[in-house]
Amino acid sequence: MANNSTFNCSGEKIPSFRTETLYFIFYLIIFIPGLLGNSIALWVLCRFINKKSRAVIFMINLTLADLAHVFSLPLRIFYYLNEIWPFGKAMCLMCFYLKYLNMYASIVFLVCISIQRCVFLINPFKAKNWKRRYDIAISVILWVVVGLSCSPFILMRNTASANFSNCFRDLPTRKIEMHQSVIMISFGELLGFLIPLLVISMCTYRIINSLQQDGTMLRASDRRKALRMVHMCTLVFLFCFVPYHLNFLFYMMVNQDIITNCTFRKVILTFHPISLCLASLSCCLNPFIYYFLTTEFRELSHRGSILIHYTKRVVNHTRQMLQKPDVILCNFSLLS
Repeated sequence: MANNSTFNCSGEKIPSFRTETLYFIFYLIIFIPGLLGNSIALWVLCRFINKKSRAVIFMINLTLADLAHVFSLPLRIFYYLNEIWPFGKAMCLMCFYLKYLNMYASIVFLVCISIQRCVFLINPFKAKNWKRRYDIAISVILWVVVGLSCSPFILMRNTASANFSNCFRDLPTRKIEMHQSVIMISFGELLGFLIPLLVISMCTYRIINSLQQDGTMLRASDRRKALRMVHMCTLVFLFCFVPYHLNFLFYMMVNQDIITNCTFRKVILTFHPISLCLASLSCCLNPFIYYFLTTEFRELSHRGSILIHYTKRVVNHTRQMLQKPDVILCNFSLLS
């Protein structure tokens, strides 16, 4: 693959990080849990959960964003295993695009879930008058905005000179003007990281503050459930997306040769694939949000655990009976 073994820095050849093995192992690990977790979540959200439940529309959209990325993982696994891309230019760019679409769609819908839970907790009257079509309209607008905002990730790749037997990180990056780099980095960091981080932090603070007040109309159990959900959103955001966005600024500066220090360049390029893997981990962690937020998930899991326990008891009882043929013969003679 292109630019695989080394990259040249100030006349020195510095061994590059072996990202193919990291990507292959990581995507292989998260594929099955991500596929099963989000497929079950989508089934439960669409079939069992009351459509009047808070944030259910945003949760469905969050699940769809995760599934879009999960469905592209087999092609990524094939590529990093075989080191060749036989699926053509369009499929390469689509899989590349879905990675970032998943990341930023996940961020905006995590923010929407946090905002809605916080607002409805503080002002229950808004929850009574809120219509499901409002959530649908907001979701459609967000998909359009996020979809357009992620297009620079494709446009930044120099596809005209690219060899499409390679894909993803091996696609050459365009060199752009300094002011264009500043605008793109500022836009991505501000709207994709700093503002969502501020909003989620504010929602957490407001819910914690409401728990300390006795004048709210909601029960303490409802407030604790809302706090638990926002904490889960915050945890997913901090663990999965903060490392990538902290490194993204420096990574863009390395790509545009703004940073020339070889040691610094190596650290940034080494950490970049790790931060992307952490971002992909969100497709496995998001289903936990649905579990903490909705009683239907807990009820279904409780029923499933009861069924498994009952099945084990039946199997053990049958095994014990088969190990005692005299008991079986005695029971048979009584029946006859």
